[in-house]
Amino acid sequence: MNDKNLELLSKYIENILNGTASWHPVTDEFDEPYRKLGQDLQKIQCAIHELAQYSAELSGGNLSVEFPKENNFLCMNLKVLHSNLNQITQRARQVAEGDYSQHVDHLGDFSTSFNGMTKQIKKREAQLKEEAARIQNRADLVESHNELLIKLLSKRNEWLLVVDENSKEILYCNKRNEEGAKDTAYCKTCKNRLSFQSELLHWNTGEQYKVWELDDENDTHYRITSFPLEWKEFDSYVHIVVDITDEKRAAQDLTSKAYHDPGTGIKNRLFFREYMDRFLSEKRNATLCYLDLDGLKYVNDVYGHLEGDMYIQNFVELIRNNFRSGDTFARIGGDEFCLVLTGSIKELIEKKLAEILNDFQTSDFAEYQCSFSYGVVDIIGIDNKLSLDELLQKADEIMYKCKRKNKEKYPALVR
Repeated sequence: MNDKNLELLSKYIENILNGTASWHPVTDEFDEPYRKLGQDLQKIQCAIHELAQYSAELSGGNLSVEFPKENNFLCMNLKVLHSNLNQITQRARQVAEGDYSQHVDHLGDFSTSFNGMTKQIKKREAQLKEEAARIQNRADLVESHNELLIKLLSKRNEWLLVVDENSKEILYCNKRNEEGAKDTAYCKTCKNRLSFQSELLHWNTGEQYKVWELDDENDTHYRITSFPLEWKEFDSYVHIVVDITDEKRAAQDLTSKAYHDPGTGIKNRLFFREYMDRFLSEKRNATLCYLDLDGLKYVNDVYGHLEGDMYIQNFVELIRNNFRSGDTFARIGGDEFCLVLTGSIKELIEKKLAEILNDFQTSDFAEYQCSFSYGVVDIIGIDNKLSLDELLQKADEIMYKCKRKNKEKYPALVR
C-alpha cells in the first residue's frame, strides 16, 4: 500500500518539476494520510504554473499583465520587480518628454546608472540649447548682413544677384523695377543689360570664392565676385557684378603710354626690349634692322626742333608704309629705331631698305636732304647665342658702314 502512494507522489512531484501542468492525480487514489499531501501538491503545482506564466509575461516586456493571487508566495518578489519596472517605465516616459528631474531609488546599481543618465541628458540638453542659441544668433546676424547688403547695394551701380543653388532661380536682384516682384526666370532689367545672365544662373564651380571677368556683346567689361551664401534659408550663390569698362580702358591707355613713344606713336624702347627678350627665349627666327636717321641734329640746329620732329615723322611714316602692321617697329633713341620681322630674310630686307632709302633721299620731303642709315642681321633662333645687346652692337656696326657711304654722298647732312 505504501509503495503505491509513494509511486503516485513521486510521479506527481516529477511532473511538477518538469512543468507539466496538464496532469493532475486524483486525490481519492491516495490512501490516508497521503491524500492530504496530494492535495497540497496540487496547490503547489498551481502556484508554480502561475509563477511560470507571470515570469514569462514579464520577461517578454508585458508590464500590463495582472498581478498573481495574493496567496501565491512564490510570486512576491516578482510582484515587487513588476512594480519597480512600472515605476522605471513611467520615469523613462517622463524623461523622454523632457522632464529630467526624474529619480529612481532602491534599485541599487540600476538606480545609480539611471540617475546618472538623467543628469547627463539634462546637461546635454543645456549644451544643445546654448548651441541652438548660438546658431540662431548667427542666423540672425547673417540675415542682418543680408539686409544691410541689400540696402548698401540698392543705391549703387553694381548688380547684386542671389541665385538659388538648386533651382537656379534669382531670389534677389537689386535692379528690379518693382519692389518685391518675383521673377522665376531672371531679372528683366538684367536681361536687357547683362547678356551673360545665363552664365551667372548656372555658375557652380564648387569654389568658395571667385573673382572673374566677362564681356558682353557691346564690348562692355564686367568683374564678377561670386561666393556661396545662405539667403533666407536657401543655399544660394551671390554674384556682385561691376562694370569695369572705364577701368579696363584706363589700364589699356596706361599700357599704351608705357609702351609707346609719345612723339611718333610707335613702340618705344621698353616695349622693344621686353618683346625681344621674349622673342629670343622662344628661339624663333627673325630679321633685326637697326635704323639711324641721318642729320637730325643738323635739322634741329638749322631749321628748329619743330622741323626736326617733322623730319622724324616723315621717316616713321615712310617705314610704316613699306612694312606690315604686324612687324615690330620701335624708337629706341632720339634718332635710333629698330624694325623686327619674323623669319630669316636678311637679303630681302636689305634690298627693300635700299629702295626705301633711295626714295627718302630723292623724294621732295623737305628743302633739306633726307637720309637714314641701316644695318640688318639675321637671328637664327635655334643657333643664336648672342644677347640682345650683342645683336644690336652687330647691327650697329653694319649700320655705320651704310652711314659712311651716306656721309660721302651728303657730307653736309651726315656729321
